[in-house]
Amino acid sequence: MITNETIVALSTPPGVGAIGVIRLSGKDAIAITNSVFSGKNLLTQESHTMHFGLIKDGNAVIDEVLVSLFVAPKSYTKENVVEISCHGSNYIIQQIISLLIRKGASAAKPGEFTLRAFLNGGLDLSQAEAVADLISSDSAAAHQVAMNQLRGGFSTELNILREQLIHFASMIELELDFSEEDVEFANRDQLQELITKITLVINKLIRSFELGNVIKQGINTVIAGRPNAGKSTLLNALLNEDRAIVSEIAGTTRDTIEELLNIGGINFRLIDTAGIREATDTIEAIGVEKTMQKISQTALLVYLFDVVNMSATEIHDDITRLHKPGIPFLAVANKMDLSYSDRLKELNFPSDIAFISISAKENQYIDELKQLLYDTAVGDKLSDNHTMVTNIRHVEALQKTQTALNSVANGLDNPVTSDFLAMDIKQALYYLGEITGQVTTDDLLENIFSKFCIGK
Repeated sequence: MITNETIVALSTPPGVGAIGVIRLSGKDAIAITNSVFSGKNLLTQESHTMHFGLIKDGNAVIDEVLVSLFVAPKSYTKENVVEISCHGSNYIIQQIISLLIRKGASAAKPGEFTLRAFLNGGLDLSQAEAVADLISSDSAAAHQVAMNQLRGGFSTELNILREQLIHFASMIELELDFSEEDVEFANRDQLQELITKITLVINKLIRSFELGNVIKQGINTVIAGRPNAGKSTLLNALLNEDRAIVSEIAGTTRDTIEELLNIGGINFRLIDTAGIREATDTIEAIGVEKTMQKISQTALLVYLFDVVNMSATEIHDDITRLHKPGIPFLAVANKMDLSYSDRLKELNFPSDIAFISISAKENQYIDELKQLLYDTAVGDKLSDNHTMVTNIRHVEALQKTQTALNSVANGLDNPVTSDFLAMDIKQALYYLGEITGQVTTDDLLENIFSKFCIGK
């Protein structure tokens, strides 16, 4: 898959800006740049140096630039890399890229720089995928998870497990060479202990995907309740701005309103919904239907109820209708600033429902609600040294590894011949290798790197 072509692309976002950075990578990257650069002879300069000069097309000056040199193998791609910092005019950028292509460079494909870093041994496959996650991270938590993976935290954990499995695989392969002598080089009890240990780690990694995915994508958080419960007021209070229309008229919110709220480095995608009731017209009916759709798709449900005007029976009826197993549920009593009876004492919520009283209108206990949102969704599950899976491809490979290891465990419990054990262990090694890139196919690599931006 790797070629000897020198590739070129714009690495900064397209559009007018102060500067644009054009990146080249390949054996001839420095020579091609030198052929259009008026200044020092770049071919004689050391790696990791910057040089001021002109980019010229014949005698015509295109721009004044700074050229950064990264001589192989001391570069991101492990090839010769040049970065040209020019003025951010689209015209100038296109003129320079066109000139470099005429001089022998080829336009880079999406993700081709990172693909070369992988193929040349600069990154393993899971680290390469973390580059894309890092670029798209829009919260502190997503950034932290991507950085941990980019630094090899995930890969290191998998490689340790893989090396231990390889040891046993080699011992069992050795047994096959002496099959006529009926000897065992691989201690079955130790192998059973290792399979149990690896299975526990893999189960933990698979379970981490639920949290890792919501950190990467943001946590869908639906605010649901009856009309005039104060849902829009609560949305405005959480955002600290007048985002939703607030009115005493029931049914004001006819469609969903979505906004992003960052709490403790985690993005919560707040969704204000139409009030749940028997609709009075067709438009409101559509709004209520959309509310129920959003509730079925949510990762966290905030049920807001009017503590003054709703009875305990109505509140329990709503909770029975909305509470779904496995979906974190917050019951929020609103309008606590008004005088009300001891109705809250009548409410006995299930143990898996968190509860808080607030006043959305008076902005009372909103900070406490934010903390409760964070604790319910994340709690203490996020830490600097906690390996977390955020990629569905990795989860699928781990699940296949788990299946193969189960076959090994079954073969140990119900003794099978060494060749069957070896086959199942090889299968587990294959799927673990798919994650970090010890095992790859061109189709797999094309699917992964085609999702990158051009220039990375």
